[in-house]
Amino acid sequence: MTMKTKAKITCLFLDIGGVLLTNGWDHHARRRAALFFKLDRAELEARHQLNFATLEEDRLTLAEYLNRVVFYERRDFTRAEFRRFMFAQSKPVAGMIGLIRRLKARYGLKIVAVSNEARELNAHRIREFKLAGFVDAFVSSCFVGVRKPDVEIFRLALDLAQTPVEQILYIEDTLMFVQVAAELGIQGIRQADFAATRKALAALGLRDEEGVGDESE
Repeated sequence: MTMKTKAKITCLFLDIGGVLLTNGWDHHARRRAALFFKLDRAELEARHQLNFATLEEDRLTLAEYLNRVVFYERRDFTRAEFRRFMFAQSKPVAGMIGLIRRLKARYGLKIVAVSNEARELNAHRIREFKLAGFVDAFVSSCFVGVRKPDVEIFRLALDLAQTPVEQILYIEDTLMFVQVAAELGIQGIRQADFAATRKALAALGLRDEEGVGDESE
């Protein structure tokens, strides 16, 4: 009986928020904004929920979003101050950018970001954290007009990657999105933390050049 061998991973699909960086404007960031700017948190959240999908599909500019969600009444702070606060919420997930850079260099991986992002925040995050230095393509919702969990965003990523699906691995922190990608045959890792992701990658043959996470450890 011939045993079927696993295909070699040649391409990584990566979420940005929750994998490479913190989420740019999640409920934690909005709570911090409500506290810092003394906003009604419930009202901020309710207005955000009505507008964020449109924002992430690039059918609403950040300025329009802020007009609807924050500046629908007079404030004692400026739009520029609020934008700076929003952008400052993005931080790197410890270790992840370095890990992906090393794996790309060692294994010649193709890297495709598949992420729900608002255009202005997306541009800031790509520029500030030099993501274009190792990501080959950005399938961001603001570019393609569809958001996860719509399976179409993964079909677009597959078209752009031009890589056999069995050679693709998707790293994502939201379980539902991993499951949606699996409907197309894309195997995935749900990221819980950096150490677990590095170990899971090593088990699939993508061992960090620094040796941490090797199966022999």
